[in-house]
Amino acid sequence: MVYNLGENNSLVNQYIAEIRSTSVQTDRMRFRRNLERIGEIAAYEISKTLEWENKRIVTPLGELLMPQLKEQPVLGTILRAGLPLHQGILNYFDRADNAFISAYRKHLENGTFRIQLEYLACAALENKVLIIGDPMLATGASMVETLKQVYHVAKPKHTHIVCVIASKDGIARVSQNLTNFTIWTAAIDEELNARAYIVPGLGDAGDLAFGEKIQQ
Repeated sequence: MVYNLGENNSLVNQYIAEIRSTSVQTDRMRFRRNLERIGEIAAYEISKTLEWENKRIVTPLGELLMPQLKEQPVLGTILRAGLPLHQGILNYFDRADNAFISAYRKHLENGTFRIQLEYLACAALENKVLIIGDPMLATGASMVETLKQVYHVAKPKHTHIVCVIASKDGIARVSQNLTNFTIWTAAIDEELNARAYIVPGLGDAGDLAFGEKIQQ
């Protein structure tokens, strides 16, 4: 299932407009903060789908039953571009365990690339809900390869994939290769260019958030 958080007019569209705009995205702090805000909104919406239970609360004036999360999810992120988005999700699920994965495009001499995974630090996942964030779901290859590696460690009972902009190709690839997932995105774009970047997209989210990297 795919949820497009920008489908109806809301502040999500304001944040997306700013991170797309070349006149605004040069402000790295604002760029990171807007990614964080979208993560917060996604976390709020995902929270509605989780399991809740009533627990007794004692106030200074009495007692009552209040719904509370039955179990905290595990929050994952793909380094480095996913860090601001992850922080937004963590702001809301502030008691959650976390997982960190290093995955990047390893560019080859023939002009193509493969997904290189070098690091995985993962909390216990078995029978838990996993929420994993990466700003751009372009080809979908990074997300598919990352989750396949994570699933070798343990199988969550459900995976929520959070991105800022998704391409139709990326959504299709995830759908063809994974099961038991939900995609949450703030926008869906039609195309990928020759370098497999989303068009119109926003550029390289990692570079815009943290500075240009040396190509590997």
